[in-house]
Amino acid sequence: MNKPSAIPKRILIILFTTLSLSAFPLKASAEENTITFSANSMRGSTKENNEFTELKGNASIRTKSMELKADSVQLSGKEYRLIKAEGSVEGTYTDGGFTFKCNSLRHDRETEVTVLEGAVFMDDTENEVEAKAEYIEYNKKNETALIQINTEIKQKDAKCTAAFAVYRKKIRILELSGSPKIVEGANEFRAQEIVFNLDTREITLDGKVSGSVTDKKETKPEASSNTEDTEAQKTEKPQNEQTDNTKTESKI
Repeated sequence: MNKPSAIPKRILIILFTTLSLSAFPLKASAEENTITFSANSMRGSTKENNEFTELKGNASIRTKSMELKADSVQLSGKEYRLIKAEGSVEGTYTDGGFTFKCNSLRHDRETEVTVLEGAVFMDDTENEVEAKAEYIEYNKKNETALIQINTEIKQKDAKCTAAFAVYRKKIRILELSGSPKIVEGANEFRAQEIVFNLDTREITLDGKVSGSVTDKKETKPEASSNTEDTEAQKTEKPQNEQTDNTKTESKI
């Protein structure tokens, strides 16, 4: 008598997810924290060394260092090493003070490198640095962001634009190249390469340097003060002259 064949694991996963997906955990490895996720639907495979899970519709996941929401999220590779998200992507580095928005994302949990593409907005809330571009690659291990295409970076009253920028979060240094420009208040700086120290506000320009600096002194209040002093002197002068005359007459 033939025994009934077992249902493949892949089919079991799909059947189970139609019942419940909310906050479902995936074990990545003994060393990594559990990956928690939720979505409207899911399909996946548990093939050895090539686990695969695809979430669609209001997808969200939480890993050891990141929270992520998107229209769709795909986890793949050994121990779900690779994460790919598309459509209205929003996320946070929970231990790095970063929030971000973009059209698509690729993240490697082993190298801790994240690539953000399409209408990227990144906010370093710790250092009050906001960056906009079409492409940002962030290496969490060395806390460095490579920012390219339509680059615009703001910090306090400084606005920086360039074709290419390197933001070194840990030491708070911004390196700009490709027609870089910094506008800080009423001052403007241009060069082939610019290095901006966000702590000391020191700006280093190299190659075809140009710009303009506006004196911050306000002359109007001083002019008003001088006018008042002049008027006071005019009023006091007759008294001084009278006093001098009195003294002169007393000597005679």
